[in-house]
Amino acid sequence: MTEAITRLPVFSFLWPSMLWGLATVLVLAGGYLWLDARRRRATVHYPALKSVGVPVRGGAGWRRHVAPALTLLALTALIVAIARPQALLTLPSRIKTVILVIDLSGSMRAKDIKPTRIRAAQQAARVLLEDQPASVSVGVVAMAGTAAVAQAPSRSKDDVAAAIERLKPQGGTALGNGLLIALTELLPQATNEAERLMNDDSPQPKKPAVPGSASSSPDSDTEPVSPGSYSAGAIVVFSDGESNAGPGALQAAELAANYGVRVYTVGVGTPEGVVLSVDGMSSRVRLDEKVLKQVANATGAEYFRLEDTAQLKKVYSALNAKLAFDKRDQVEVTAFFTALGALLAAMAGLLSLWWFGRVM
Repeated sequence: MTEAITRLPVFSFLWPSMLWGLATVLVLAGGYLWLDARRRRATVHYPALKSVGVPVRGGAGWRRHVAPALTLLALTALIVAIARPQALLTLPSRIKTVILVIDLSGSMRAKDIKPTRIRAAQQAARVLLEDQPASVSVGVVAMAGTAAVAQAPSRSKDDVAAAIERLKPQGGTALGNGLLIALTELLPQATNEAERLMNDDSPQPKKPAVPGSASSSPDSDTEPVSPGSYSAGAIVVFSDGESNAGPGALQAAELAANYGVRVYTVGVGTPEGVVLSVDGMSSRVRLDEKVLKQVANATGAEYFRLEDTAQLKKVYSALNAKLAFDKRDQVEVTAFFTALGALLAAMAGLLSLWWFGRVM
C-alpha cells in the first residue's frame, strides 16, 4: 500500500496564480444551488407551474443536476489546464540489456542460506530473468579468481537459464574483474579503460561523453556523465562480497559510474557467516556488505540482501521494480486536463439534449 502511494504523481503548476480562477467554480456552484432552492420553493407555492414546459419522463429529478455538475467539473479541469500542471511521474525506463554477474568463489559453497549461497544466487538470477520483457537482452558473467562471459547478452531465456545452471563454485573472488567484464559487455567503448584496470596499469579513467552525443568517443575530454544516467542497461551482481583478486571493486565501480551505468548488488549470505571447510582448511566466511553497498552507492544504484530463500521473492520484486521503473521526471499534463474538460463539457451537452431536448 505504501509503495503504491509513493508512486502516485506529485503535481505542481507553472502558472499557479491562474488557480484563483477556481473561485469562479465555487461562485457558480453556489449560484446554481441558490437558484435550485428558489425553484423548489416556487414549485411548492405555485403547484400549477409543474405543468409548464417540456414534459419529462419519471425519475428526471436527479437528471437535471447531472449536466450542471458535469459543466462545473469541465470548467474546473479547464482552469487547472490554464495553470499548466506538471506531474512528477515514475516513468518506465528504456532498459535494453541486463548483465548478471554471479560470484563463483569457494565461499559461495557456504550453507548459511539453504541449500547453498551459489544455489540461492542462481535461483534469484533465474527468477529475475524470467520476468524480463522479451525485448530485454540478458547476459551472464561468471566471476571467480578471474571473470569471463558465460553467456553473451541474448533474448533467448532458455540459453541464459542454461548458462546460469552450468555455473559451479571455483576458487578466488575477483569482484573488480567481474564488474569490468560486465561493463565491457554492456558498453564496448569502455574496453580500453577496463583492460588497463585489469592489467593494473594504474590508469586515470578517461571522461566519456554523454552516450549519443557527437563527441562520445573513448578519447573524449568531456566531463563524466551523472551516475545512473545510462538508461539502456544495468548490471546486477550476486555475491558475498569477499574479493581477494584482481583490481579493486571500487575502481571498477567508479569507471561504471563515469559511464552512467548502474550496478545493483545483491548480498548473498549472512553477516555472521558460517565456518566452511575446504581441503582440510577451515575458515569463517561472512557476507561483506560494506563493499557491495559502496559499489551500488557509487553507481547510483541500490544494495539488496538475500539472507534466505524465503526472501527471494521480496528481493526479486524490489530489484525488478528498480530495473523497470527507475526514472522520475516532471511531465507537463496540460493536454490531459484540456481533453478532460472538453470531454466533460461534451457529455453535459449530449446528456441534456438526450434527456430534455435542449442543451442545458
